[in-house]
Amino acid sequence: MLSVDRLRILHAIAANGSLNGAADALHVTSSAVSQQLSKLEREVGQALVERNGRGVRLTEAAQILVEHTGQILSLVQQAEAALESHRGEISGTLELSSFASGARGLVTPALGVLAQAHPKLDVQLSELEPDQSIPAVARGDSDMALCVDWEGSPVELPKSMARTPVMVDVADVALPVNHPLAHRELLGLDEVVGEPWISWGKGSICHDWLHGMLRARGIEPRIAHTVDEHQTKLTMIGAGLGAAVMPRLGLGPVPEGVRLVPVQPALVRQVFAFWRKDAARRPAISAAVRTLREVAANHA
Repeated sequence: MLSVDRLRILHAIAANGSLNGAADALHVTSSAVSQQLSKLEREVGQALVERNGRGVRLTEAAQILVEHTGQILSLVQQAEAALESHRGEISGTLELSSFASGARGLVTPALGVLAQAHPKLDVQLSELEPDQSIPAVARGDSDMALCVDWEGSPVELPKSMARTPVMVDVADVALPVNHPLAHRELLGLDEVVGEPWISWGKGSICHDWLHGMLRARGIEPRIAHTVDEHQTKLTMIGAGLGAAVMPRLGLGPVPEGVRLVPVQPALVRQVFAFWRKDAARRPAISAAVRTLREVAANHA
């Protein structure tokens, strides 16, 4: 009989392209992965991987196994979720991923609430941007994650995942305090679209949204700098090096040399949680979503 644990290792090798990558994803040693792979090859009586440069290539037999392994692991996940639901106890470990400002402004206070309400639940946070958290949830490295949809730029999830809204976050435009528009109470978005922007890192959801939003208004983006860390971005704005879109969630202290101004139409993003459908019955996920919404309501 095939071992589910060994099939999980083969599935991780397929997802990560190497034995070392599978070991990192499963939090085990490379030698343990190699040993379990050898045992699985003896069980099926066929070679499952071939060396391919620094990585490995799956044999045809391995590809057949991996195709079925996804379904097997999904059924195991459903069974575990059903048993956890049947116990009616919120316990165990919940691996939660979040984008940076969500981790600061939403997840961190939620962790404190969850720890008091459910002391047997161990929530472990990883700060991951959506391009990392979506595959992490798909692989099972994360049980659930927080992500954002900017208005007009929705994130597509695999069909194997479920999602639910958590909160709406509004963003302001951050300007140097000596900027001619900095002391207005409200700005029209078209008044600032031509500014030199301090954007997020290239290839990120927020970076792509900013480009799309500006181009939709007939402006080719003037990107002066690309910076992910909020405080660095605010420091640069205070030095007069550009403007930036600054979401309110997880913003933190604003330097004296920076002024945040609301714009119309408002810059809005939807914060949502997502997880694999086969884990939907886990009480821990329900408790985490409920707590995140409660914290979000207080934040609003």
